[in-house]
Amino acid sequence: MQPYNLPIGNAADLCLQPGNHQVKKEKRTQRGFYRFPFAAVIGQEKVKKALLLNLINPQIGGVLLAGEKGTAKSTLVRSLNQVANGMAVVELPLNATEDRVIGSIDIEKTISVGKRSFESGILKKADGNILYIDEVNLLSEHIVNSILEVAASGVNHIEREGIACEHASRFVLIGTMNPEEGFLRSQFLDRFGIYVEVGGSKNLAERKEVIKRRLAFESSPAAFVKKWETEATELRDQVIEAQRKLPLIKISESILKLTADIVNEANCAGNRAELVMIQTAKALAALDNRKNINIDDIKEAAEFALPHRKREKPDEPEPQEEQQEQEQQDSEAEEETEANPDENPPEEEPDDPDNNSEEESEKQEEDQPDTPEADPPDSDESDDDEAREPEPEFSEILDQIDEIGRSFIVRNLNIKAIDRKKRKGEGKRIKTKTDTKQGQYIKSAMSKNKITDLAFDATLRAAAPFQSVREKNGLALVIKSEDIREKVREKRTGSTIVFVVDASGSMGAKKRMETVKGAVVSLLTDAYQKRDRVGLISFRKNEAEVLLNITRSIDLAQKCLRDLPTGGKTPLAAGLIKGYEVIKNEQRKHEDLLPILVLVSDGRTNTAITDNDPFSEAKEIGKKISFEGIQTIVVDTEVDFIKLGLAKELASCMNARYYRIEDLEADVLADAVRDLSNHSLF
Repeated sequence: MQPYNLPIGNAADLCLQPGNHQVKKEKRTQRGFYRFPFAAVIGQEKVKKALLLNLINPQIGGVLLAGEKGTAKSTLVRSLNQVANGMAVVELPLNATEDRVIGSIDIEKTISVGKRSFESGILKKADGNILYIDEVNLLSEHIVNSILEVAASGVNHIEREGIACEHASRFVLIGTMNPEEGFLRSQFLDRFGIYVEVGGSKNLAERKEVIKRRLAFESSPAAFVKKWETEATELRDQVIEAQRKLPLIKISESILKLTADIVNEANCAGNRAELVMIQTAKALAALDNRKNINIDDIKEAAEFALPHRKREKPDEPEPQEEQQEQEQQDSEAEEETEANPDENPPEEEPDDPDNNSEEESEKQEEDQPDTPEADPPDSDESDDDEAREPEPEFSEILDQIDEIGRSFIVRNLNIKAIDRKKRKGEGKRIKTKTDTKQGQYIKSAMSKNKITDLAFDATLRAAAPFQSVREKNGLALVIKSEDIREKVREKRTGSTIVFVVDASGSMGAKKRMETVKGAVVSLLTDAYQKRDRVGLISFRKNEAEVLLNITRSIDLAQKCLRDLPTGGKTPLAAGLIKGYEVIKNEQRKHEDLLPILVLVSDGRTNTAITDNDPFSEAKEIGKKISFEGIQTIVVDTEVDFIKLGLAKELASCMNARYYRIEDLEADVLADAVRDLSNHSLF
């Protein structure tokens, strides 16, 4: 097997051919790096099959390998050309600039000829091959947008620096990622045809064999690669034979119906899931040397194609609520029919109005979270008020301190900078442009100010076409002021998160506050890892209180949360106003602040600052917060069987990201895989 002459490599899957390090330079260049053999990787059979399926049928659309570090994800992909039939692995580095990916002007040719000449980029090299992106979830946003456009059309259009051209760019997209470092946005995630969750082997015998093979490879790379040449050849021949079988695969009507039923049950958006499943099933049948797709092929294809597309079906409380209301009306109608009309039972109940009024006045004097009922139970307005306000038993809950519930790893909240400000802060939360020299160089631009970060490559490209008409005066290259370009850099920075937590009496029922505290602690831990600054506000009784001013101390925030009591009314509007005031005061101190307000509540409220309806007042304040450009996240804590959706309605008014409290956990893809294996249709 020929060694792969590569200038760089990952120590995990590359090994330098042993030899005398004192040899001459020309002999040293003949030594190469050896990739760890694809066939020698043990314990990742599902990953291997997913990669082979894409070699057999590139129309599947690639694969995303997501899993913990050290599970041979990159090793398998980089050694894929050992078993591929003429397809090469083209790797896209994370630090690649836009010019390097898309293509740009050929400086050398342009200077010598005097005409603009195009130099192709990575997308051109990837045409007809495999485009591999390691740590794809960390890729810059502008690079992601470019790849999405080309992946959708199969053509790379270039309009830049006076160049207008296009070229074909059809490739199999393969990405690897560690979910602990963040997730992909849904548009990019859907571009991967299939998804595989990668985990380390739990079998002790396999782990022992992994160590043996790794040590053998490091000891003698050439001998180890030669040992596995036969297996690599067999796999390559199997792929070639499956590629011949692929056009002969037949798809029956029953297979199409079963595929559509499974995708419909999984509640996938669009029709890409069905197409990927069929293409995957064809590759599975071809790999098994068959001409027909069977049910097992469709089941296995679903395990590959649906985990990252499966969505939870939306809750449908309205029909249940309407059914209950209809049943209640029917029962009331039956009672009225059976009763004697002359007796009029509803008017016989209030025999002792004085005692009732005294009891109600005594209850109103107490500090309770709920307002008493004012209308008869059969009134439509009474039903709405009872639904919007907490149940009567909540009003009996006095101040109490709940324990902090279970914490978890928080999913990627996908927060982005919504303005074009350049920031200097440090952190890991949000990618933003910066005017420092610390960030990643992503592209170049002209600048009206003094240049402090010269983009040398872009400046040469801008000056190159004019060298033939400029007076050299003994210079090799003439650069004018209009040619000067500066670097545009991008870096990650932290944000300022203000948590506004509902601590009213309604949160004390059914251990709801215990769950809320666990979720907030999880969010605080995530903020600490992203180097955010945090503040904590609670609202209950008749006011909102700042428990903790803006700080980097997550320990203080957790202590305040641990001692937070629950009880009293629900002044939602007061909580929103207090959060807004804290953020505005902080913005006066720090102009480049990235503020985020996180509201943790079920959206119910019964106390207003003015004489207006409490919920309408809260919505108006939410609109004001949105108008000020403050990013908002609403975490809905509603867990009742019949959900009113008040928090979701409030999130819509605030243009906020909406999450149910159970949706904050990060292992949603892993859950989808486990759910899929137990799919009812299987």
